Amino acid sequence: MLWNAHAGALWRRFSIYLRREIAKRAGLIQRAFRRFARVSFAKVAEYQRRGAVHFHAVIRLDGPDGGHTPPPSWATAELLTDAIRAAASAARVVGPVIDGREHTFVFGRQLDVRVIRSADFDGGTELTDRAVAGYIAKYATKGAETATGTLDRRIRFLAELADAEITDHARRLIRTCWELGARQDLEHLRLRAWAHMLGFRGHFSTKTRRYSTTLTTLRNARAEWRRLQAALADGDDGQALADSTLVLAHWAYAGTGLTDGERWLTDVLNAQRTEGDG
Repeated sequence: MLWNAHAGALWRRFSIYLRREIAKRAGLIQRAFRRFARVSFAKVAEYQRRGAVHFHAVIRLDGPDGGHTPPPSWATAELLTDAIRAAASAARVVGPVIDGREHTFVFGRQLDVRVIRSADFDGGTELTDRAVAGYIAKYATKGAETATGTLDRRIRFLAELADAEITDHARRLIRTCWELGARQDLEHLRLRAWAHMLGFRGHFSTKTRRYSTTLTTLRNARAEWRRLQAALADGDDGQALADSTLVLAHWAYAGTGLTDGERWLTDVLNAQRTEGDG
């Protein structure tokens, strides 16, 4: 669970080291590297059945303006592969000291680097943006609840596990997150808030800005498509809605604090815990 909580920071450290390793192999200082090339990637976090996350990433070495410019002649697949291995070996994150035991998190030995070429991608099919997106989407749809049988929502009380239809392994993992989350020295990890995700609080999918289109562009495209569909359904050609945006929202006050049932359950659990300690 501590590994999951530090996995995002470990990836960030890896991405920093990767740029350093590429620049070193190209005979450049890190400051000058951006004038010649740019590292772009898209990654997803996938849960193993035992509950630990690992990453799948498509890493690309582009020209200085991203995918719009070709990479320099020295930017070979072999150079990038060698730099990835070196960066993965060097990346480490110093974790907390728990009960006198120091924790340091690194990537494991299972590092699989494969070169993606148009001739051998997915059984010889053409390498397209859609094919690469399908590779990423394959792992993006595998959340913690599908891989380990855990929850698909946050919990506010540990007692919610009593009626949850989850595996015993997932139950132990969530309980471990909950117990560790009560420690003041681990408060910054927010383990209780992310107990349903087994301690992993990073986004399941991230990418560099210039790897591909942005999420803002995609949202705008979806909104425009919906406006045009609504206009066509009303018999309009969509031109009247081209320059306007209609936003409908409604907010209602739900309440503050615990409900009567939640307050009763809390009192009962506290009473049972007090009797057990006595």
